[in-house]
Amino acid sequence: MNMTLGSLILRGRRKFGDGLTVFFYRDIVRPKILNTPPVIGLHESEAEIHVLTSATDWMNLVWTLKSFYAVSPRRFLLSIHGDSTLSCDAVQDLQYIFPDARIITAVEADDAVLPTLREHPKCYTFRSRNTLARKIFDFRHFLRGQRIALFDSDLLFFDPPTAWIAHIESGDDERNVFNEDVGTAYAVPLREIQEHCGEVITNLNSGFGVVYPDSLRLDWLEEFLSIPGMLDGHFWRIEQTLFALCSTRFGVELLPDDYRVYLEPGLAGRPFRHYVGAVRHLMYSEGMRALVPRLLK
Repeated sequence: MNMTLGSLILRGRRKFGDGLTVFFYRDIVRPKILNTPPVIGLHESEAEIHVLTSATDWMNLVWTLKSFYAVSPRRFLLSIHGDSTLSCDAVQDLQYIFPDARIITAVEADDAVLPTLREHPKCYTFRSRNTLARKIFDFRHFLRGQRIALFDSDLLFFDPPTAWIAHIESGDDERNVFNEDVGTAYAVPLREIQEHCGEVITNLNSGFGVVYPDSLRLDWLEEFLSIPGMLDGHFWRIEQTLFALCSTRFGVELLPDDYRVYLEPGLAGRPFRHYVGAVRHLMYSEGMRALVPRLLK
């Protein structure tokens, strides 16, 4: 296939735009995780890890889960939800690496979840047209454990996440818990949310947490989706806003400072980092680089 000079330049920028170190760890080192031994023995049901992934993120997810199970003393159940872009080859690779995991395809989830939402039309609309809605409705629907261990595909673990695990193990404290964001990123302005719902937790990030299924009530979700502008709000922020609203009503707290999202380079002895989009390049040059001796030995 002939390529124009412009397309070659664009391709080069995409591949090398974040520097040679990022290129090396993303394109050369990252795939080597697929040749490491499978993770087995995932049976503990105090919580079940649920994570949504895609064609572009699934290999990062392997690093996420491998790093977690490498440092964690707990072997929580695992469910991986694929969006409509996740290929059959990726599903096969994920199933090989995590043979105890349940992998739920987009078609399977649509068939199971959408019929349960027909009496809640705003929930049905949101689930039908926003991929990230799967993190709320599908995680709740398919849960086998006592709590949802909420993961995104861009987390890396360097030491046991003891504060997060302690929240799961303290069975008498039924509050949701999340990592703290760099700011409040909700689908509609905070003032408008407060006018309709009162006070709501700020700075909540829905990439890592523990969620009780009873906090994701369909009547609550239908109510919150009725806030003017919510369904038409920022595509990437609606589910995060719903997690914040449901959790505020149910009971919620944020994890300690070591778990917060930050945008500067460096790990500074932290046990965990959420590599959000603005620092995704650091997931390769910083995070995976630090984990190579442990995960690729």
